[in-house]
Parts: sequence; structure tokens; C-alpha cells
Amino acid sequence: MRGSGYSKTVFARPTDYVIRPLTPRDEPILWEMLYHGLSEPAASKPASRDILRRPEISKYVAGWGRPGDIGFVAHEKRGEALIGAVWLRQPTDTSGVVPELALAVKQEHRGHGIATALLTQLVRANPDQSTISISFVAGKPVLRLYERFGFKVIDRQRDAVVMQRQT
Repeated sequence: MRGSGYSKTVFARPTDYVIRPLTPRDEPILWEMLYHGLSEPAASKPASRDILRRPEISKYVAGWGRPGDIGFVAHEKRGEALIGAVWLRQPTDTSGVVPELALAVKQEHRGHGIATALLTQLVRANPDQSTISISFVAGKPVLRLYERFGFKVIDRQRDAVVMQRQT
């Protein structure tokens, strides 16, 4: 739309973005990506960022950089705007609990293979990680992506799905 002031950048090629490992300094990036992962594109109004303060949500990011925290972030090659992130975290509240996976891609970049590229990078970097768990809101199309990576549904509730991958 010429002259409207609106422009939308679409990333369909890996040459348009870079994937790099997350560092302890990247905690602010993960808070932002966690918010995008929780936001529903079809919602009439954006979710409040207060949701990030809930303990069952904040556990995915709070204090990022602990031993065992690993992940990757995708950003534009030019300008370095955030596109997506994937991270794996061992819960601190219980020993022997399966590490939890979090994956988020900004809405305008979904459907272009970025989530697949991020998840591939994480799996390749952790070949010895035998069991990984993920929970997400039921009805999201990401279910098929996780199934392609060997995740299986272990619990299905009205509003949530829990999947686990064992190698």
C-alpha cells in the first residue's frame, strides 16, 4: 500500500534472519518472547503483560542463565529486531522433573519456517537430552510442529495440551 505508512516485513528465507545462542544477558528478550508466545492473534484486545508475573508463567524466564538453561534467538540480520526464540529450562521446584521447552515466534513471522529452524537448532545442540516436556494452549496449530519432532501428547485438557519427547 503505497503512501499509507504501513509496511510489513515478511521473512521467508533463512538469509533474512540469524539464529544465535541465548546468553544470561538475554533475559529481557525471553520476557518479550514469552509474552508473544502467550498472546492470541485472534483476541479482540492484547493480553495484559501482568500475565507474565504469574508464577506458573514466570518460571520459564525468571533468573535466566542458571546452569542448564539453553536456548536460541532468531533476529533480523539487519536491524536485529526480534523474530522468535526457543529455550529449554530445568525446573527448580522439584528434582527429577523433565526440562520444559518454550517456543515463541512473533505473529507477523509465523508460518515461514522460523519455529522449525529454532527447534531444529535446539534439538541438534542437545542430542543427549532424552526427555523434554512442553505445555501450550489447546487448539494452537503448533501441535503438528511438535509431532514432527517426536513429541507425543501425554495429557489433553479442555484448555491445555502437554506433550513430551523421549529419544
